[in-house]
Amino acid sequence: MSKDFAGIFKFKVKKSAALAARRTKTNSIFASMSVAHMDDEDLAATGPGSRAGPGEAYRAETVFTNGDFYTGLWIDNLPHGNGKYLWNDGCMYVGEWQKGKAMGKGRFTWPSGATYEGEFKRGYMDGIGTYTNANEDSYKGFWSMNTKHGKGSENFANGDYYEGEWIKGMQEGQGKYQWVNGNCYVGQWKNGVFHGNGTLNFANGNVFEGCWEEGYPKGEGTYKWENGSCYVGVWSVEPSEQSVTYYAASNASDTGEGEWDPQDLFNVDMNECKIYPGEEITMFPSQKVVNWPSFNGKTARKLVDSRASKAGWEYDQDGSPNGLNRRTGERLENSMPRNFRPILLPKTIKKQGETICRVHKNYELMLNLQLGIRHSVGRPGPPIKRDLKSSAFDPKEKVWTKFPPEGSKHTPPHPSCDFKWKDYCPLVFRTLRTLFKVDAADYMLSICGNDALRELSSPGKSGSFFYLTHDDKYMIKTMKKSEVKVLLRMLRAYYNHVRTFEDTLVTRFYGLHCVKLTGATQKKVRLNKPQTVLPVNLMYYLLFLLIVLQLMEQVRFVIMGNLFCTDYAIHRRFDLKGSSHGRTTDKPESEIDPTTTLKDLDLNYIFRLQKFWFQEFCRQVDRDCDFLEQERIMDYSLLVGLHFRDSCAKTSEGKGESNSDLIAPRLSKVNETDKLVFDPNQWASIRLGINMPARAELTIRKSEDGEFQVVEPTGECYDVIIFFGIIDILQDYDISKKLEHAYKAFQYDSTSISAVDPRQYSKRFRDFIYKVFAEDG
Repeated sequence: MSKDFAGIFKFKVKKSAALAARRTKTNSIFASMSVAHMDDEDLAATGPGSRAGPGEAYRAETVFTNGDFYTGLWIDNLPHGNGKYLWNDGCMYVGEWQKGKAMGKGRFTWPSGATYEGEFKRGYMDGIGTYTNANEDSYKGFWSMNTKHGKGSENFANGDYYEGEWIKGMQEGQGKYQWVNGNCYVGQWKNGVFHGNGTLNFANGNVFEGCWEEGYPKGEGTYKWENGSCYVGVWSVEPSEQSVTYYAASNASDTGEGEWDPQDLFNVDMNECKIYPGEEITMFPSQKVVNWPSFNGKTARKLVDSRASKAGWEYDQDGSPNGLNRRTGERLENSMPRNFRPILLPKTIKKQGETICRVHKNYELMLNLQLGIRHSVGRPGPPIKRDLKSSAFDPKEKVWTKFPPEGSKHTPPHPSCDFKWKDYCPLVFRTLRTLFKVDAADYMLSICGNDALRELSSPGKSGSFFYLTHDDKYMIKTMKKSEVKVLLRMLRAYYNHVRTFEDTLVTRFYGLHCVKLTGATQKKVRLNKPQTVLPVNLMYYLLFLLIVLQLMEQVRFVIMGNLFCTDYAIHRRFDLKGSSHGRTTDKPESEIDPTTTLKDLDLNYIFRLQKFWFQEFCRQVDRDCDFLEQERIMDYSLLVGLHFRDSCAKTSEGKGESNSDLIAPRLSKVNETDKLVFDPNQWASIRLGINMPARAELTIRKSEDGEFQVVEPTGECYDVIIFFGIIDILQDYDISKKLEHAYKAFQYDSTSISAVDPRQYSKRFRDFIYKVFAEDG
């Protein structure tokens, strides 16, 4: 044991028979001491601290009914200070405690002989610490919520060594890996493999320097021999994508390297550069359950009652508010303050939108869209390369295709009208779909399958219409010409941004297209031959021109990822900008349902994320806002969706009506969110902004002259699954927005309106979001 923990315990007590029976199993871990078996209920009522006053520290030792053992300092029947806990399976923690949680410096030992010595927070390995397993693998560095996160170094059991940055328990960022055979890599990492720019020095003196992807050379690079001869060009595991040229050293004789096969770099040299996997930790200290006698249902009940008593409202045994005011006896939800009203949610939520059937006014437009997508995605193209040429981003880079009803050499016959189809920058969006890991077959099946699209019931504020695929994976939005110009202008920067930051929160764009109707006039418009005087002819002629112009209009649309594509029901959704003028829903509270998008002034929650996710969230918001600010984009917002977990059925007692279709979420349970975060079965589905376990804490808010202010948290926390992303990123600060700013700033506070300069918008957006989201600690 290290010096940090020396002298924690010095007891002079007698050995008991109960402990003696355990010592043969634990190899005499403890010094001699006297202990007594006690039931949890007895300990809570007459336990070792029963004679100590509230807040007074005392020292005691206890053997619990399940065989666990604790000795150390207590306050209010909870370990607080230095203490030692031994589980019946042989795990042991020695160190500092705070209110029943391992907090501060400590040492945790596994039965296998593995140890962690360092800092703890709420039972988690969190801070600076050293983990050594039974095979002598040793990691020393920063930890966050049981995972290696930050700068750290690891000595592997096979003799390899890594020093650098870690994220989510894997090498990511800048790092150096030294093999025991003498090879050495220095460069960028991602998800535990080489990714980015890096240099691999071989023990024989040869060097490869260039771009890497998923652990192998990919892109521009140079392979150099010790004598100066080299291969330069584009490298790839696929021989068809590789193009390299040999250059002999000017001051060296040809030693035959020019006959070397460049594919040997992958098939031979890289076989000696395998990353040692290390040993996974199968049981974390935070997963070890400790049932302290004072932390029972009665104590939790008191905590709930104390919070509820602030407003006089009662809660059920499970922590759900029942709407009864103990002071007035009222039960009606409308009599409660809005922030304390019980959340009643429908047990099932219907899918949004109206299915576009044959009689729908936009049925032919849907057919045209599906025909065009099937043609664009199914059309063969060149091999995908991540490094695209500048010409691929040219706004003039577009492909027109005619779709006559009878079909053509490249298009099938179809029942719709004659139309033309336009693909904007097809190679760029094809590569983007690859970056976003979208399978081409699944993409076509979602949009162009037998199931119809759904049109959302009301268009957006901009006048655009939204369509959803049957599986909710993709959203299709009609666009104004100005929005298309903005997207094409920023497409190169957008591509580089999403390529660099895999966890970006900005909208994912999968395709930009246009439908131009050319033959609908003959099919849809049947005009009688004019028979009378000129004014009537002129009227018909003008009407005819108007119809033709409408039908010849180009319908532009973009295909995006749907943020709320999930099996979880979205119970609440918020659109947050950080402005206050007009930022409230226009619906009365009685009409608000799970499909209603609430706004800034409707928000009465603080979203608490785990430390690791909160740090990632702040970093990514900064990156995304910097990108949008550089592109002169404003008026974007953070779309947030909440699914309340652990809900129970509620029945309304008012007027005798059964309302069993409503549910109310329980208050947050201790460690429930933590358990979900570290459930290995959930890891694959959780990423930043998607399927994230969190806690939503109810807040008391007030409105003063339209200004939104969070006064204080109430302590009412709900376990939620949260979804969020930055949307509406195609509005630049053009002349119309400048005029809007000038007009509204004359009438209202200029800091409260949405139309402001991109730099000011970015700062205000971040300041607001960092108040709404907080670290759960």
